[in-house]
Amino acid sequence: MKKSEAIYFAGNKTNLAKLLKITKSAVSQWGDDIPELRALQLEKLVNDKNNTKAK
Repeated sequence: MKKSEAIYFAGNKTNLAKLLKITKSAVSQWGDDIPELRALQLEKLVNDKNNTKAK
C-alpha cells in the first residue's frame, strides 16, 4: 500500500498515526510504500470497520 493511500484513508498523517498507535514522525519516515506489517494492520482496521457497519 502506498503511503499516500493510507493517509487519504485516515484523513491526514496525524489520524493515520493515531489509528496505528505510532508517532507522526514514524509515518513521516516511511518511503512511498508503507511497511508490510502496517499495511496488514490497516487492512484489519478497515475490515473491522466494514464488519461493524454491516451489522
